[in-house]
Amino acid sequence: MSTNPIYSPSRTASGALIFVSGQIPVDAHGQFVGDDFRAQANAVLDRITDVLAANGESLSAVVKLSYFLTDLADLPVLREVIAERLPDPKPASTLVHVSALIDPRFRLEVEAVAGSTGS
Repeated sequence: MSTNPIYSPSRTASGALIFVSGQIPVDAHGQFVGDDFRAQANAVLDRITDVLAANGESLSAVVKLSYFLTDLADLPVLREVIAERLPDPKPASTLVHVSALIDPRFRLEVEAVAGSTGS
């Protein structure tokens, strides 16, 4: 099976699963973050990181990410951010091009599934 620098064809989870609801580019106070796409992508990954930390895990526990992207022109930047932020092995992933998200300023929403190590 071929490898890809931004995702794995499959990942196996160990322990209980942690399902992270779709995360959007807002801060801890619910305020919009990121007038540019890179800032939005990093804000979304920060939120996922925070949710996982509250469950005793990190991004390395993520086995699946689902991306909802409003503009495919943002895909190269998304790939760069994923390559920079996510540890190897990369999670399995799905990308869905959507016409809009709940707020027209949002260009990205991401759901995550992680395997809990029980630590």
